[in-house]
Amino acid sequence: MYTVYILRSIKEPERIYIGYTEELSTRLKEHNAKKSGYSSKYVPWKVETQIAFKNKKKAKELEKYLKSGSGFAFLKKRLI
Repeated sequence: MYTVYILRSIKEPERIYIGYTEELSTRLKEHNAKKSGYSSKYVPWKVETQIAFKNKKKAKELEKYLKSGSGFAFLKKRLI
């Protein structure tokens, strides 16, 4: 399974991070261990939303959409 996830910074709740992974618990640990560029500035993170897919391409498409202008607006209105 492929998971599109939205993280929220516990330290700075207005900060969110959007990504996709095959293993969410491992990926969250990486974010909180400061192993990712942008997200390292705002640790610790918590999972706000997760959406599972069987299809990797569909997961990547949703991640890309949520990072776009209209996708981010949808995210803020419907997913968080």
